[in-house]
Amino acid sequence: WAEWAADDTLPVERLPNYDKLVHTEWLRQVLDGGRPEAAPAGAFLLFHVNFGVPEEYEESHIPGALYLDTNRLESSNDWNRRSPEELEQALCSLAITRDTTVVLYGRDTEGDANEKWPGRRAGQIAASRAAMILRYSGVDDVRLLDGGYDWWVRAGYPLETVVREPTPVSSFGVQIPLRPEVIVDIDEAKQILADREHAALVSVRTWNEHIGKVSGYNYINPAGRIAGDIWGNCGSDAYHMQHYRNVDNTMRAYPEIASIWEGVGITPDKRVAFYCGTGWRASETWFYAYLMGWQQAAVYDGGWFEWSQDPINNPIETGA
Repeated sequence: WAEWAADDTLPVERLPNYDKLVHTEWLRQVLDGGRPEAAPAGAFLLFHVNFGVPEEYEESHIPGALYLDTNRLESSNDWNRRSPEELEQALCSLAITRDTTVVLYGRDTEGDANEKWPGRRAGQIAASRAAMILRYSGVDDVRLLDGGYDWWVRAGYPLETVVREPTPVSSFGVQIPLRPEVIVDIDEAKQILADREHAALVSVRTWNEHIGKVSGYNYINPAGRIAGDIWGNCGSDAYHMQHYRNVDNTMRAYPEIASIWEGVGITPDKRVAFYCGTGWRASETWFYAYLMGWQQAAVYDGGWFEWSQDPINNPIETGA
């Protein structure tokens, strides 16, 4: 590699936002007071993220981590992001400002998490969802721990059980949302569908969801897909993203992801909005596009949950 990199005639590429996907050794160095490459420039917070399972955090977490429940960021009525006022209150209570470096991670399978909290696991997807909403709100430096809690444990690094509480701040520092373009609502989703040449609405759902065999969720009855979308795959069900990850739960090589997308017309020159059931899986793919430097990537927040409630005005398709 050193010889290759030293030869200016040979091609070298990297993720434009490579520093937003951090690794366990990098995090260990930062927690130990070190200054690895792309170390946080200022205030730094680490969050263990999940959906309504503080017991998981209390059982064990990475040293120094605070707990972030995605319910603080989403409305339980429709699982869309909360109002700007609610987000401001939540972020301030978590000591997050626009200038805070925030590192997020989730727990997937280590420690029999799937058996203890079935249906509420999906830790890395939860962390990705939080990352997207923080970016939308205005946090400049949001990072995701590749492989999450699982990789930290497998590396043999220590855990702790200390329940830590954030010290609230008085102001987030900017009006929320600073980046409204990160989230698409239903009207813009329809505009995207109407402009296939310059835009793409991408379904990050299983094949069975796509063809209308299942809805994917016990709280969503209709099955099918948004008419005119592009299938972007995800994994085996609403809580797994095997199509976008390696077998060790880390991010799949980004050239592979980009190549698969390009093959079905998902390219960075388009306004691309990812959707799933309620925005979680879509947020993970949005984060990968963000790592690749895609300037027009977004999440259709309402997703299938919203679209499927009005089939008269929102066209639906089923079958292959």
